[in-house]
Amino acid sequence: MRFIRCCIVVTSELELLTSALSRTAESTDIDFKSAFDPNSLRDWLELLKDVAAFANSGGGFILVGLHDDGSPSGQDVGNLLAVDPADIGNRTHKYMGQHFSGFELIECQKAGSDICAIRVMAATVPIVFTRVGEFELPDAKKKTVFALGTVYFRHGAKSEPGTSDDLRAFLQRQLDLIKRSWLDGIATVVEAPPGSRLAVLPPEGAPSGPGGSLPMQLTSDPNAPAYYAVPLDNTHPYRQKEVVREVNQRLAGKRSINNHDVLSIRRAYSIQKNIGFCYTQNFASPRYSPQFVEWMVAEYEKDNLFFEKAKERYDALKEGV
Repeated sequence: MRFIRCCIVVTSELELLTSALSRTAESTDIDFKSAFDPNSLRDWLELLKDVAAFANSGGGFILVGLHDDGSPSGQDVGNLLAVDPADIGNRTHKYMGQHFSGFELIECQKAGSDICAIRVMAATVPIVFTRVGEFELPDAKKKTVFALGTVYFRHGAKSEPGTSDDLRAFLQRQLDLIKRSWLDGIATVVEAPPGSRLAVLPPEGAPSGPGGSLPMQLTSDPNAPAYYAVPLDNTHPYRQKEVVREVNQRLAGKRSINNHDVLSIRRAYSIQKNIGFCYTQNFASPRYSPQFVEWMVAEYEKDNLFFEKAKERYDALKEGV
């Protein structure tokens, strides 16, 4: 899910990505794929296996568009970048029994070639495949990518079934995270200025503000006016596929758009920087507002070539024109 499909990359993560792109060999936390075909079941199953292995091993990067030596393959990664992360989540649910969303798709470049970097976050509970992953070969025989009940981990440059040592390392990582959390909390209390007091806050109250928003006060003065945190589902209710659906409904057959059209417009007009249109999230796909849908429809009504021009503008940006 900074995808570019989650468009904001903070400095430390940018450094991680830069380091990953500079690698010339695969490793425990880096995997190269020269190409990916969204219409290939085999490619999807191999990707899901690697995602599970990375998540169980503490995270890493899958870089699509690079050969095994880290050099650009020159293959088009636009179709993968146009995939809605929610669709990937549906596939994880189908084979893993859970909607795993601990990933982000990042559009980047190496030596002038477009690369899709899939950053996989560490799982908090080991991911187990709850369904067999198999595809049909040209001779009608079936090839199994992963079996029912298998737990995958990264062993060097490979994603392989786990061992007791892998599970032990997984548990140790979780314990280390808990310890760090406790120590950070203790440090906060110890480093607090003299005279500071701790406060125990009550659970979140029920929504009571406009649009089901939650009231909050930024002061202890009970007479101060309340601010309201409006739920994201109200302000930005649409994911990419829902934007496509809404726009097509409003155009009523005059024009039909697809995911790539939305991607082109987002890049060509820097929509991810407009909070009124797009809300980017750290570990999920961008969310879009009704205003974004209305804006696209209005632009099309003004110029019936709006979507074609957006694609041309996006292609020019990729080529550095």
